[in-house]
Amino acid sequence: MSKFFINRPVFAWVVAIFIVIAGLLALQRLPVEQYPNVSAPKITVRVSYPGASAAEIEESVLSIMEREMNGIDGLDYMQATADASGSGELALTFVSGTDEDIAQVNVQNAVSQVTSRLPGTVTQNGITVGKQSANFLMVVSLQRSENSSLTVREMSDYAQRNIVPELQRIDGVGGVRLFGAETSMRIWLNPEKLRGYNLSAADVSAAVAAQNRSIPTGSLGSLPALPGQSFSAVINVPGQLRNVAEFENIVLKSTEGGATVRLKDVARVELGQESYMASARLNGEPTTGMAVQLSNSGNAVAVAKAVKARMAELQKYFPEGMHWSAPYDTSTFVSLSIEQVLHTLLEAMVLVFIVMFLFLQNLRYTLIPAIVVPISLMGAVALMAPLGLSINVLTMFAMVLVIGIVVDDAIVVVENVERLMAEEKLTPYQATRKSMGQISSAIVGITLVNIVVFLPMAFMSGSTGAIYRQFSLVMAGSIGFSGFLALTLTPALCATMLKPVRDDHHEKRGFFGWFNRAVKAATHAYEATVAKCIRISYLMFVIYLGVGAGAAFLFLRLPTSFLPNEDQGFVIASLQLPTGATAERTIEKLKEMEAVAKGIPEIENMFAVQGFSFSGSGQNMGISFIILKDWKERTRPDQSASAISGKLIGGFMGIRDATIFALSPPAIPSLGTSSGFDLMLEDRGGAGHAALLAARNQLMGMAMQKKDIIGQIRPSGLEDAPQLRIDINRDAAYAQNVTISSIANILGTNFGSAYINDFPNNGRLQRVTVQADAGTRMQEEGLKSLDIPNTTGGQVPLESIASFAWEQGQMQATRYNGYPAMQLSGEAATGQSSGDAMNTMVELTKALPPGFALEWTGLALEEQRAGDQQMYVLGFSLLAVFLCLAALYESWSIPFAVILVVPLGILGATGGIFSRNWFNTQMAGQNAELFANDVYLKVGLITIIGLTVKNAILIIEFAKDLQEGGKTRIQAALQAAHLRFRPIVMTSLAFILGVVPLYFASGASSASQRAIGTSVFWGMSIGTFLGLVMIPIFFVLVRKLFPGKLGVHDKYATREDQPY
Repeated sequence: MSKFFINRPVFAWVVAIFIVIAGLLALQRLPVEQYPNVSAPKITVRVSYPGASAAEIEESVLSIMEREMNGIDGLDYMQATADASGSGELALTFVSGTDEDIAQVNVQNAVSQVTSRLPGTVTQNGITVGKQSANFLMVVSLQRSENSSLTVREMSDYAQRNIVPELQRIDGVGGVRLFGAETSMRIWLNPEKLRGYNLSAADVSAAVAAQNRSIPTGSLGSLPALPGQSFSAVINVPGQLRNVAEFENIVLKSTEGGATVRLKDVARVELGQESYMASARLNGEPTTGMAVQLSNSGNAVAVAKAVKARMAELQKYFPEGMHWSAPYDTSTFVSLSIEQVLHTLLEAMVLVFIVMFLFLQNLRYTLIPAIVVPISLMGAVALMAPLGLSINVLTMFAMVLVIGIVVDDAIVVVENVERLMAEEKLTPYQATRKSMGQISSAIVGITLVNIVVFLPMAFMSGSTGAIYRQFSLVMAGSIGFSGFLALTLTPALCATMLKPVRDDHHEKRGFFGWFNRAVKAATHAYEATVAKCIRISYLMFVIYLGVGAGAAFLFLRLPTSFLPNEDQGFVIASLQLPTGATAERTIEKLKEMEAVAKGIPEIENMFAVQGFSFSGSGQNMGISFIILKDWKERTRPDQSASAISGKLIGGFMGIRDATIFALSPPAIPSLGTSSGFDLMLEDRGGAGHAALLAARNQLMGMAMQKKDIIGQIRPSGLEDAPQLRIDINRDAAYAQNVTISSIANILGTNFGSAYINDFPNNGRLQRVTVQADAGTRMQEEGLKSLDIPNTTGGQVPLESIASFAWEQGQMQATRYNGYPAMQLSGEAATGQSSGDAMNTMVELTKALPPGFALEWTGLALEEQRAGDQQMYVLGFSLLAVFLCLAALYESWSIPFAVILVVPLGILGATGGIFSRNWFNTQMAGQNAELFANDVYLKVGLITIIGLTVKNAILIIEFAKDLQEGGKTRIQAALQAAHLRFRPIVMTSLAFILGVVPLYFASGASSASQRAIGTSVFWGMSIGTFLGLVMIPIFFVLVRKLFPGKLGVHDKYATREDQPY
């Protein structure tokens, strides 16, 4: 093949141009995102049951739905959560690869099967089934100017009417959560006045429903009409009420004296909010917030850009005095991450070309690899579109790493052509033809080995597999194109662009002269060292075994993790007050948190929400999104997000009567709401809620004693709280003609609120809600004084047919995979990995009473599954390399000489991580960045396998050919080592310097860059240094132990007859 393109250089250029065009076309179509969609499809079912307890929602709604979900195709796990605010959620996670549209249809069908068994209030309020991530992509905030008369309620109503629907229609938006509420006609009942008129809440609801309704009346002159009818007209009877005054005048009854009792006589009517559960603040000022959530398949950058564009359009119609901002936007980190890695990519290319010029010392020689590398990368880009990949941090990392690999083939060709022209005085055309005859098989071998070493990663399952697949396919594609171009375009360029070298090419003066003499001296010293080591080859192999054992020891000692925690530019603070605390107290604590944040100069904004957190909703819950200043303004270790999180925790400790955690966001937003680990403690033995709570507290207590491993452990959810229990005396109720449904209706309406119907308000139907006024809902006496209507028209005091008692009850009920459960979240201690903490939690769980089990969820589950697969990936990669080499050499023994070099690279990678961890600890103390055995280390190790094997192939391929030519195994090994020393050093140094920008990265996504840069930098450095000495020894030992014939070439063809 090479001969064809050497003789047809234009043809080679045409092929290369087509590759570039395909890459450019694909580049226009590829989405840009931080990470690919690595999370499994997730479908969420939400219900609303106002006034119901958490336990009641769990038993009467969620458990029924949950049983119906079992058996749905592709279901992985499910979690049901209900809280005392009257809301319930069933989150179903499906295995990766499941079609989320089909999954949503299946879930919707399952919900439809049980709708008739659910409480009527639940179905009346509606059951929503959607697909969206748990995290917030961004928060859009509405603010008012200082002289504006707008209220927060009016801004919330405007947002629900005019903004939320617009944002929900954007492609990729999974949902929009409004921190506020739209307007509702609120009817606040006065039970005392109702009693005075012998009325009940049920009478009010009935009257409102009867008098606020549309009245369809037909038309005059409708068909069939009488002969001669000359006109027709629609009859319109206004039935729905439109304002407060009309509702106040609703007639409830007429007294015996002829007086009319109207709604305003027994209730206060106003335009209020549909819900008062949540309120938002921005930098200490009340605001209206809208949290935008991605769909499972949404692209963060594209969706955030579309949201901002839509808000800019809508701003033209805002009421005077209202404006918007996006104080919390995770897409900023995504965009900066991609930009940062792109800069790293360009820096790596420049460093690689500098190394090439340093060794080749000729612009023409350097230009050829410089042309081939971008074409190889564009070929990989062309493959990304049909393979369903995107431009993300992972694919960009792959391109940074692959630069040093794809340049190898071109360097090998150019360097060998240059050597032949210098040593044998051949023309460029002659040298190129002879060079390709010598190294074509080595190039094919290197290319195949480097491809197959990455391919096993593409077949991994789950979220980890999705991450590995990004690396695998991009690197394999780039390497494949590099090998193809090394056999086509590179020889064509060598034959046409290079010029014969002068005799004194390597005897230059100045810096290059000194460099050439140094390389020549190093080559002779290297050859002498190898010769000495071969003479003691058995001793060297024993030392090698010790080195291999050391590599294995270090690898097993590395702390484990899934992905490094990134400084994403914000911190999440979760607030929980004692159970039973009111919204007013929660807002006061949020103000104290704002004061702490203002004292930290690295903090730019703080968006806070009362009534909501990722752990649950309630008056005593709150959450703050604390946005940090740009990374350029935070360059010191004590200015990192983790360091600022520590400062916040220190400041929050001074806030009394509140539990506050400062949390770092997860490395991949779609895999959880915070970093660390999440576990579910399940009651599989039916021990009951009290026993489950005791087991959870026992597990937390044991975990807190392991502070050297577990830095933080906390319950995720709402704690039990005092609840007022009402026991109905059914006999007494029956004796006084009071029905249970009447009791439920009166209690639910007065203390839980009741939705009656809708009323038209400025072009939109909004809810009419009735509830007892605040003054009568604050104390137990207000409950006892309620009157219950009986079937004979009378009123019966509630306390005459019921008893009251205080008890501890559930504020939140959770189920996991069908079992009652409680969730715990935690983080590893400083210097420990999440894997160490997870293993400790598993051991502690064994001390719990029988019947309780632990299951991981979210990011921890993915980390566990990744750990189960990692050894298989490394093993299959090594097996693939071995089989490829066996086929290439037609030998089962020679591949061992190549494979044996791998532990040297692993030693370098693991030793480098230990060394850098130690150095970071000495320099930064508790703020030190520590690297672990995570996904990036696995990718780095597999990259090192390919590169160290490549070096071995370059030497052993030549040694094999020389031994076939009649030299002894030692002569062949020494001469091959001498010939390949310079290109191996050049290509290895090119790769090592190419990852230097990763090693010293800073800014957005820098933790990931440093993690992968550390492993490949040290792995390649140590692997090359030791490998250069050990590879010839491996060849000599293998050929001594297995002295059979080398291959079967002689049976079929002479060297000259073999194609190249």
